[in-house]
Amino acid sequence: MSSSSSRSAVTIVDSEEAVRSLLEKITGLPVYPPSLYCDLEGVKLSRHGSISIFSLYVRPTQQAYLIDVHTLGAKAFDTATADNVSLRTILESTTIPKVFFDIRNDSDALFAHYKISVAEVKDLQLMELATRSFGKKFVAGLAKCIERDSSLSHAERTDWMQTKEDVTKLYAPESGGTYEVFNERPMRQVISQYCERDVALLPHLFDIYDAKLRKPGMSHWPGKVQAATLDRIEESQSAGYDPNSSFKTYAPGTW
Repeated sequence: MSSSSSRSAVTIVDSEEAVRSLLEKITGLPVYPPSLYCDLEGVKLSRHGSISIFSLYVRPTQQAYLIDVHTLGAKAFDTATADNVSLRTILESTTIPKVFFDIRNDSDALFAHYKISVAEVKDLQLMELATRSFGKKFVAGLAKCIERDSSLSHAERTDWMQTKEDVTKLYAPESGGTYEVFNERPMRQVISQYCERDVALLPHLFDIYDAKLRKPGMSHWPGKVQAATLDRIEESQSAGYDPNSSFKTYAPGTW
């Protein structure tokens, strides 16, 4: 394992030995609040592209791990401990919660390329929508949620937005970038910071939305969030799923 630092400790996981070491650290962690916060980056991340980096933030230890899927391929998910624990078994576990922000394209890519069917997912995008006190027609992006709901200081928010802007210029074709930047090795420091910061902010948002969902008068919403999350996973695995559909910006039809 090699490491680089930003706000929380970041470890690059790019060997089978490093995967096993990570798995030993994340086995048997608390399930509430969830211990694992996930995000994927890649080239056209979906069934039509590839997965480059699996970002994982471990809440109890405040550690971020960037699992190098571009280098490891299937070994990233199927390397196992002596107890047969692998990233695949964790992602497919119905008893270990995993927090994502909009599971759809991540699920699509994991299922299409590695036949991983994610379970027990907490989708922050749907949690935000359920707890919103104003119009629920459209879902919000991560940047909007951080801007609207996080208690980050102005300096922290500016720093996060600047990193996001810098990396967007590197990968977005419309800005003259290329998604292949996620496959460059060694990983650029700004890329590792970008991946780490996105997942490191998720526990904070989870706490905000989870607290709202537990308030009086909200008792029917957790079930609706769970049902909509399962619908998203099922949809992402279907033959007709379009990872770039403009309809993805709309709230679930039943809401």
